[in-house]
Amino acid sequence: MASERHVSKRQDTTRLRRNLDAYMARRGLRSTEQRRIIIETFFTFGEHVTLDQILERVRSSDSRIGYATVYRTMKMLSDGGIANERKFADGFTRYELADDGHHHDHLICVQCGRIQEFEEPRIEELQERVAERHGFRVMHHKHELYGLCRQCAAKPDRARVT
Repeated sequence: MASERHVSKRQDTTRLRRNLDAYMARRGLRSTEQRRIIIETFFTFGEHVTLDQILERVRSSDSRIGYATVYRTMKMLSDGGIANERKFADGFTRYELADDGHHHDHLICVQCGRIQEFEEPRIEELQERVAERHGFRVMHHKHELYGLCRQCAAKPDRARVT
């Protein structure tokens, strides 16, 4: 299963790059060197990355790249359907590669900040049944569980949330 998802991620990346090229062409947007560095950095990270994390990494390639350039590029990727913005309870906006055909939810560790994706078809089915019972048409949703990851929960002094 893990190797199937790896191939799928690679195919998704190829598709997202084609979508980005098409989006930029439709909008008449130029592909500058700074944009290319930011986009490649984002594709390397792929999941749950903040603007600050992207900025730190891109500055190792080009110290002239500023926060505003990273912000505008990530906004472009979000507007173009290449990246999804995620806002978790820590107050930071994080970005992940968009995947229209794949829905996942998140487990978020309140101690170390680790974010783990998960899929559970039974939760999805239950949500659909609840919505149907109430005559509600779901357009999109997010499911986030906050707690302690396995590593933080295993630490004796961190085993309990206050």
